[in-house]
Amino acid sequence: MATAASAQGAKDYVYEWEGKDRNGKIVRGEIRALGENQVQATLRRQGVLPVKIKKRKMRSGKKIKPKDIALFTRQMATMMKAGVPLLQAFDIVGRGNANVSVGKLLNDIRSDVETGTSLNGAFRKYPMYFDSLYCNLVEAGEAAGILEALLDRLAMYMEKTEAIKSKIRSALMYPISVVIVAFVVVTVIMIFVIPSFKQVFTSFGADLPAPTLFVMGISEIFVKWWWLIFGVLGGGFYFFMQAWRRSEKMQIFMDRALLKIPIFGVLIDKSAVARWTRTLSTMFAAGVPLVEALDSVGGAAGNAVYALATNKIQQEVSTGTSLTAAMTNANVFPSMVLQMCAIGEESGSIDHMLGKAADFYEAEVDDMVAGLSSLMEPIIIVVLGSLIGGIVVSMYLPIFKLGQVI
Repeated sequence: MATAASAQGAKDYVYEWEGKDRNGKIVRGEIRALGENQVQATLRRQGVLPVKIKKRKMRSGKKIKPKDIALFTRQMATMMKAGVPLLQAFDIVGRGNANVSVGKLLNDIRSDVETGTSLNGAFRKYPMYFDSLYCNLVEAGEAAGILEALLDRLAMYMEKTEAIKSKIRSALMYPISVVIVAFVVVTVIMIFVIPSFKQVFTSFGADLPAPTLFVMGISEIFVKWWWLIFGVLGGGFYFFMQAWRRSEKMQIFMDRALLKIPIFGVLIDKSAVARWTRTLSTMFAAGVPLVEALDSVGGAAGNAVYALATNKIQQEVSTGTSLTAAMTNANVFPSMVLQMCAIGEESGSIDHMLGKAADFYEAEVDDMVAGLSSLMEPIIIVVLGSLIGGIVVSMYLPIFKLGQVI
């Protein structure tokens, strides 16, 4: 049986085999396994008498990303709707995937399913790629006999979630990249350009204006301590990111701080609401009980503030409080979401109303990203212009002063 370790690159091999089936016909194929004995055992279970087995080392693949899992889910849903058997669908998707790592993972899962493991049980062996939300929905689909419908809904959910994340990253990437470029440009000016001006000004033998002295002082710090500046910034950023990833208190603090950032905080908040409502809507539509569904919803929001609020909601709902009342007590959800949830509870269509709320906030995120792109350009131009222009003016002030004396 394939293991989680093997999926992550430990002794990964593909065996090309040739053998005879029950009718004595020559058959050929390939199979991934940890050893030749495992290949022989698998072939015998399939009614094949192995004649020749040849080992071939697998190529290393790229890292498996969420969009790879979303694509796999969409392909599986499409094939199962078309009537393709589950194991054959795994074969087709695994062999046709451009990422070798995905092929390894799917072959491992296929081997588990082939030996009698349920599909959701096979997925649960790889929590790095299939979270509890994914596995719970697959389990619900298997139990209800609607696996292809649940995979289709799951694929749609993942595609929408990845689309929101991509838009958030694109909105934040532009200002961050410009700030980094600006820092590099200012550093080059401070280390290489300003010292040349300093040598010229020293020969003047006159008092220099305060802005010029200030810029020259900063330049001296850069020239003398550039290695320390870059070391502190690089090391500080690394340790900050590690603390953000590993410390729960740091995650809560940063997620709260992010929601309070002007403009961007609103964008992050709306995207979290969109993911929260979309996730709960998907779980409800799959027939997952509310208390159990809330286990997966908090983490799917992508923000610790909403994760903590979800834990509180889950506790209140488990004691008999209505979902709308519990969400109101959490004090993080917009009034529109609360109203639509209340209507859904009264009409018995919570999944539909939460889906509508998710559609609305996903559209809001789209509009905000488009608006931010046009808004950030003039702001960044003004900031960079003021910074670079201030340095240039400061260094030319002594020249202007000298011209007035002459």
